[in-house]
Amino acid sequence: MMIQFGKIDDIDNWMNLVEEISWNFPGLETNEKIAEHRNTVLRFMSKSQALCAKDDNEKIIGVLLFSRDHNMICFLCVSPEHRRCGIASCLLSKALEHLDRTKDISVSTFREEDKIGIAPRALHKKFGFFEDELIEEFGYPNQVFLLHP
Repeated sequence: MMIQFGKIDDIDNWMNLVEEISWNFPGLETNEKIAEHRNTVLRFMSKSQALCAKDDNEKIIGVLLFSRDHNMICFLCVSPEHRRCGIASCLLSKALEHLDRTKDISVSTFREEDKIGIAPRALHKKFGFFEDELIEEFGYPNQVFLLHP
């Protein structure tokens, strides 16, 4: 497995993964929302704020979007058949190298009582993020996690 910045020519491979996991992410429920996400990914790629994990066959098996402007992790997912292999940790470690560690870094994830939040919440806590405010995104209850400098 290798972690690298996503490039424009990776977009179809990238979106194959996003479509595979879209059922698990609020904001990706329709083809229109997936098309909007594709445009978002292309913007992040153009600013070198999109990371991907590729297997030995160059298939994208994990992705992460981060924002230097907002000092935040914006999107992270790993292919279901490649979970529990450390891919999310590798992506998050690499993203943190490109964010300002002298300021709070934020990420929005699922709330504690949401069963789909178990793995992402554990990942963020492993990296030192702690629970902050309860919010709603894409009409779905979420929670902000912060990582202090």
